[in-house]
Amino acid sequence: MFRVANVEFIPEYRHAESQEFVFMANKIQHVVSNVYRMSTVAKLYKHAVISDLSNNNKGGVLVHFWMVFVVPHLKSYPGMCEDCVGAILRDSVHTSIKNRTSVGDLLGLPVDIDSILVNAAQRSDYSSTAAGSQCVDKLYANLPGVNVPLNVYSSWGGLSCYVKLTSAPGSVIRLTIDSFMIEPSDCVSDALTVYDALLPIRGRTLHRVCEPVSRPLSLVSTSNVMLLSFRMTHGNKSFRGHFEAISDQMGVSHIETRPFQGHLYSPFHPSMLPPRCLCTWTFQTPNRGLGVELRFENYVLKRKDMRGCESGWWKVNEVIFCGGYVGHATVFRIADHHAEVEFRCSSRAAEQPFQASYSSFNISQPCPEGYFLCTSGLCVEKSRRCDGLDDCLDESDEVFCSKPSKNCDENEDTPMHPFYVCNGERDCDDGRDEVNCSRETTCSAIKYQCDSGACILKKNAKCDGVADCLDNSDEDDCACGHPSPVKKVSSSTEFERIVGGASAVEGEWPWQVSLHFSGNLHCGASVLSSDWLISAAHCFSKDRTSDPRPWTAHLGMVTQGSARFVAEIRRIVVHEYYNTRTFDYDVALLQLKRPWPASLRPLVQPVCLPGRSQSLTQEHHCWVTGWGYRSEEDKVLPTVLQKAEVSILSQSECKKRYGPISPRMLCAGVPTGEQDACRGDSGGPLSCRAPGEGRWFLIGIVSWGAGCGRPNLPGVYTKVSKFTSWIHDHVT
Repeated sequence: MFRVANVEFIPEYRHAESQEFVFMANKIQHVVSNVYRMSTVAKLYKHAVISDLSNNNKGGVLVHFWMVFVVPHLKSYPGMCEDCVGAILRDSVHTSIKNRTSVGDLLGLPVDIDSILVNAAQRSDYSSTAAGSQCVDKLYANLPGVNVPLNVYSSWGGLSCYVKLTSAPGSVIRLTIDSFMIEPSDCVSDALTVYDALLPIRGRTLHRVCEPVSRPLSLVSTSNVMLLSFRMTHGNKSFRGHFEAISDQMGVSHIETRPFQGHLYSPFHPSMLPPRCLCTWTFQTPNRGLGVELRFENYVLKRKDMRGCESGWWKVNEVIFCGGYVGHATVFRIADHHAEVEFRCSSRAAEQPFQASYSSFNISQPCPEGYFLCTSGLCVEKSRRCDGLDDCLDESDEVFCSKPSKNCDENEDTPMHPFYVCNGERDCDDGRDEVNCSRETTCSAIKYQCDSGACILKKNAKCDGVADCLDNSDEDDCACGHPSPVKKVSSSTEFERIVGGASAVEGEWPWQVSLHFSGNLHCGASVLSSDWLISAAHCFSKDRTSDPRPWTAHLGMVTQGSARFVAEIRRIVVHEYYNTRTFDYDVALLQLKRPWPASLRPLVQPVCLPGRSQSLTQEHHCWVTGWGYRSEEDKVLPTVLQKAEVSILSQSECKKRYGPISPRMLCAGVPTGEQDACRGDSGGPLSCRAPGEGRWFLIGIVSWGAGCGRPNLPGVYTKVSKFTSWIHDHVT
């Protein structure tokens, strides 16, 4: 698409059968055809089809069109690519330095060069939206605030159906999905894709819905057009919703109230944020000694670095910050009684809304007397610092703490530190720290919680062979983490040196999975159940790798090519807060198209999931496994599964090595760096065995690191214990 400037949009352009539309479409089509018939791809060019004319609130006419090329053998035409076709159009626009605008001349047509957007599309998309298709509908919202019903039923199943939405000039469209009954499929079979345009232009994808929707969900466009692409297979499928025209005016608020407290909301709240929006707030506290405090529920602001802002751009009193989504509360303070806050949407697609409560705070003393200021902005009692519990929600109250005193003396009035209580290791000579561990206690993140809701002192109660909970829930789902190697595991030191690794034997790591993308090893994973795997989100973060269809999972395998079971992937669930820059929330779940048969045990078996309160001791032995490279410079992958024993570092040591490590990460390795994961191991397991020949638990997922096997730079893993609830919400 592109914008034709200096041409007034008229209502008749909305109707493809009108004389005005036909005249303008023929004129534009003639220009586009001439451009490509004079280009290097002239022999491949067939024709152009003008689909829609609209106005995007910038003046002129926005043209949506198809260009059709016939390419016998794509590999024989290196110049026939998406960027190449776009470059031909841009290079044909002649601009003048004098006018200082982006509008140039395209064979006599005034075209805005910045508005040109060219995407390659599927042939099925073209045939579905071409003239004469019975599966394209056009709806128009003329009056602001008036709901236009929109319902789609499974009688349309088996087709790709498109609905084009347009609203009055000067407005944007709010689409509300009341319900969407489909089979979850990663948008492969049943799906709704919403575009910020009138054609399925990939670069204008607003949002994709791949799972059933039972609670209302709303989206907002950036202009007065929107395209809905429905894909529903036969069955009892349905979509119910509506859309409306709403004002696109910038949100401006001046806040100066007594008492100074209230809430601020993201633009168009509770709708999802569009790719482009702007909102400003001006705060004035009652006196100069009071600043402005913003408490977010699932959002955080951090100073902008050299990179752009992916989830919100903020200017606070001329200082730039980037927003990001997290799974906990944060507090952002502005040490000024007068604050000007400007927010701009900055993501490529729609994002979750946010809200914050605002209040004032004492600039000279942000936290009350006796409280500790966390880097998350929260204030916690100083007595709770270094108590083993992450009160700050970012571990800033638990790092760089000296090892607490054991208090093993019976006459000591001070109670034993929670760090030592019921952690599975005998810290006191008389064992008092491991007594009455099944006793119920107040709940916290360092106490094991039974399914009944009751909590007990024992941290590692899950699947330890002892029924500690009254409802025995700690011993449920424990058919896991108990390998039976086919032959005795050798203790030989004849390593193949995959960063200190040794070859595994069959059945030794029955939860290890090799993930292949288009036939080649790409990542690792671990078996969670008969049809679910767990891996790293970064393995699936790109457009092409987010599609489950090219992926296959190879289970029960030691040597590449000898898998006992191979399955296609039905769907990929990437954590909603995954951050592509920092690798925070680097976890993903994969559902197999067919479960592996129980007859494959013990060669295929789930690994045990740790409880939220899981605690590692010196008696735990941890190993990282995978088919990744042997070193940073290596160019040949090993064929035999490799294993390397590593030690878990404290979070304090981890932060010393890397700086800002999130609470959802952990470090593991050896000081020399000679035992480590490497490229190709991503998503694979860091497995730790409980003391006394206990079960194996999935403690970490291979995530990132500084190179491979470098001294004092351990591997960084996703901390699985932080995600057990999220995993159970999807898998069960």
